[in-house]
Amino acid sequence: MAHTEAHAKIRASKHRLLGAVATVVHAFTAWRKAVAGRRALADLTPYELKDIGCADVPGPTFSVRVGLITDLMSMR
Repeated sequence: MAHTEAHAKIRASKHRLLGAVATVVHAFTAWRKAVAGRRALADLTPYELKDIGCADVPGPTFSVRVGLITDLMSMR
């Protein structure tokens, strides 16, 4: 009985490992597609962006909520 239980545990750990690897590969592929899309938009002129319906290149945004500086200063 001990042999079959150990075999089942090894098989389960292999399945978990394969699931984790698949998740990492999927995340990496999604990241590459996002980078390629941003690069393609960065190469377009403003007129070409307007033609495809994109007013300007979407970039990273920075937002600060009200009271953030006060909270940070109080932690100091």
